Amino acid sequence: MRTVNEVSKLTGVSVRTLHHYDAIGLLKPTKVTEAGYRLYDDAALSRLQSILLFRELQFPLKEIKAILDCPVFDPTEALTQQIALLEMQQKRIGELISFARELQCKGVKSMKFEAFDKTEIERYKAEAKAKWGQTQAYREYEDRTGKLDDQTLADSAKEMMALFAQIGAMRSLPPDDPAVQKKISDLQSFITKHYYTCTDEIFLGLGQMYTADERFRRNIDRAGGEGTAEFVKQAILIYCQK
Repeated sequence: MRTVNEVSKLTGVSVRTLHHYDAIGLLKPTKVTEAGYRLYDDAALSRLQSILLFRELQFPLKEIKAILDCPVFDPTEALTQQIALLEMQQKRIGELISFARELQCKGVKSMKFEAFDKTEIERYKAEAKAKWGQTQAYREYEDRTGKLDDQTLADSAKEMMALFAQIGAMRSLPPDDPAVQKKISDLQSFITKHYYTCTDEIFLGLGQMYTADERFRRNIDRAGGEGTAEFVKQAILIYCQK
C-alpha cells in the first residue's frame, strides 16, 4: 500500500486534496495506521483514476461520489462513457483551435459561434448522470418499471405526453403564470407517482435534459408544439425557485 504522500507524487493530486476527498467520503484510505497515516491500496487508486477522469469532464465532486457509490455502477461501462465524452471534448477543442486560427487570419469580426456549442457534450453527460448519479431515483425507477407490463408503461408515457401537450397549449402565457405553474406541479407529481420520487433537484435536471437531449426536445415539441420543451424548462426553473 502507498502513503498519502506517495499517492500524491504518483498522481499529481495534492495531499490537501486527498485529505479533502477523505473528509467528504469521496476517497477513503484503505487503512489508517495507529499513528494516523493514511494508506491506499490498488482498489483505492483505481477509484481515484475514475474520480480524476470525471473531474476532467467537469463533474462536481458530489455527483462523482453519487456515481461511484451507486450499487449498480459498472466501471467498465462508465469508462466507455468517459472515453466518449473525452473524444467529444477533443473534437470540440480542435474546432475551437480551427476557429481561433480562422479569426487570426480573417480578423476578429467574424460572427460564427458554432464552435462554442456544447449541446452534444451536455446531452451525453446528462445521460450518464441520469443513469449513475441519482442513485436512489434510478433504483426506484428500475424497481417500479420492472414490475409493469409493456401496455402499462405505454399508457404512462402517453399520459405524460398529454401533460406536455396541455403545457404546450399555454405557451402564449408567461412561464410564471399560475395556470402554467399548476401544470408544472402536476408534471412533477405525475413523475413521482409513476416513476420515482421527483425532488426539486431532480426536476431541475430533467428540465435541462428536456432541451439538451434532442430526443426529449423532439418528442415534447411533437406533443405540445414547437418550443414546448424550452417553455417547460423555463417553467420548471421558476417552479423550483419558489
